[in-house]
Amino acid sequence: MDYKTISKETIGFLYQAHASIRKSGLDNKLIALAELRVSQLNGCAYCCSFHNQELRDMGLHQEVLDRLPGWKHSKAFDHQQELVLQWAEAITLMQEDLSSLREMLDKQFTPKEVVELTASISLMNALNRLRITLGEKD
Repeated sequence: MDYKTISKETIGFLYQAHASIRKSGLDNKLIALAELRVSQLNGCAYCCSFHNQELRDMGLHQEVLDRLPGWKHSKAFDHQQELVLQWAEAITLMQEDLSSLREMLDKQFTPKEVVELTASISLMNALNRLRITLGEKD
């Protein structure tokens, strides 16, 4: 189903929100890393491929991307990246206790960055679900 054409205005607003997040000042590599992890968790083949390529284009090495599914057991990611990945998983999986993780985020990021990151993760979950349920298989 060509859901982007069928509901051009609504879907367009989602992509406008995505573009706004990318101009927010938060490091786009962190945003794309979160988007890739969310897409992996949701099983969106198209988005996984897209964000993998995007991160390679941003200079992230394939060896690092190969470690993403097992990031908790890898030294490939710095503290900031680990926090972003934890937050992406916590939101996507709707973990119950978000407060301690939020405290760690608040020490590392500005309030605006936390909002933009959270919006990015939430939006990617929505875009994944649209693609998986209404889009063509890749």
